[in-house]
Amino acid sequence: MNEPFKVGDLVRASYKSGEYIGEIAEIRQTKAAVKVLAVLKQPAQGDLHHPMETEGVFFHQRKALHAQEIALMHFSTILPYRGEVPDYRTSLRDALQKEMRQLRKMEEWARRSIQELESLRSEYESERRI
Repeated sequence: MNEPFKVGDLVRASYKSGEYIGEIAEIRQTKAAVKVLAVLKQPAQGDLHHPMETEGVFFHQRKALHAQEIALMHFSTILPYRGEVPDYRTSLRDALQKEMRQLRKMEEWARRSIQELESLRSEYESERRI
């Protein structure tokens, strides 16, 4: 069987909701040990089985994998990576800031949506629709 990757290949890989640039350190049957070189996406916070829930669930804090940390990842989560590998610390800071920006944008959208729904509720009540 031809292996999809070989030791030393640069890859883009997902691990527990985070995304990384790494180097294949070892090949197993259906997985590869990937040495982390940079962070592309900060792992998601909270309960992955109950997204957007904050009450009645265990709200997980997930840290990105450390520089040079080796994690066993399924081949299905690994793609070849071509390009420059950014500095780990810079990539971690950028991924964290990007995740925070996206959450703040979602928070702003939710606030605005609630305002519009409050307005609609008032309109519906005045029309005696509810």
